[in-house]
Amino acid sequence: MTYEQRLARRIKEAMRSLEPLIHEAATTIRVCHEADRRGRPESLTLEQKVKLLLIKQLVGESNRVFANMLDLFSMVSGMDVSYKTVERLYSDDMVMMALHNLHVLILRKKGVKISDPTGDGTGYSLTIKKNYESYAQKLKDKAKENGDNKGDDAKPRRKRLFAYAFTIMDLNTRLYLACGHSLRSEKEAFEGAMAMLSHTDVELSSMRLDRYYSYPTYVNAFGGETRVYVMRKRNSTLKGSQKWKDTMKEFITNTVGYLEEYHKRSNSESGFAQDKKLLGWTVAQRRDDRIGCALFSMELWHNLFNLAS
Repeated sequence: MTYEQRLARRIKEAMRSLEPLIHEAATTIRVCHEADRRGRPESLTLEQKVKLLLIKQLVGESNRVFANMLDLFSMVSGMDVSYKTVERLYSDDMVMMALHNLHVLILRKKGVKISDPTGDGTGYSLTIKKNYESYAQKLKDKAKENGDNKGDDAKPRRKRLFAYAFTIMDLNTRLYLACGHSLRSEKEAFEGAMAMLSHTDVELSSMRLDRYYSYPTYVNAFGGETRVYVMRKRNSTLKGSQKWKDTMKEFITNTVGYLEEYHKRSNSESGFAQDKKLLGWTVAQRRDDRIGCALFSMELWHNLFNLAS
């Protein structure tokens, strides 16, 4: 099939599966006790809220424009809300619970139980004036010139320019197993992804990480049976755990096979390119919790688009 045919097939499968998955994700949530709430009663059900948030993120319009577009959608959905209601979806705890359930259901539908994944981080711009890829390359070039490569741990600028995302992708299905987000560093996003991974019922056989994570601490973060592939740095030593020593030994004794496994990490970069091409490379939200929800919804769309693969 051509690229256009494969893309059309993936989109059709995502749309066909979306409604029943959202229904199952929302109906499994039970509220034991809800405190008395003031103000008007909810105008939307939880299923409608999740649909609105995901569709809004896919369309990519501003909250105000999207709210006005609902006049068109209301012909088939019956939803009629303001732009403020759309914005509040990004900080609704029940919506986040349903989105997490949706993530778990997608993994179960594809039967992902044992995985050989890859992990990498990227950034989404909080302003249309800065592109993360070009900005990150300038920082790397500047660090080489100064002989000081501090990376994400460098002192942040006063104004936040990017939101960081780290995803762990299953190489077989190209689904995201877990993801983490941060407004401070890729390292913090990695820690968030690892925390989410610990709550999924997926066993890792191996893991691939870029040079930034070439330290015993990151290698030890994975279970004893999980083989970790990282690119060693020039100043790497054998100081560390036995798992770190075994990793470095394999790099020396089986270099070709080791590098073949390591370079499968490029699938993460192609996954980010796919996401940004379909959903954009900017985030319109400004509150911390809403930025995280926007990024998570993008990653859900990635998984939905890969259901047919």
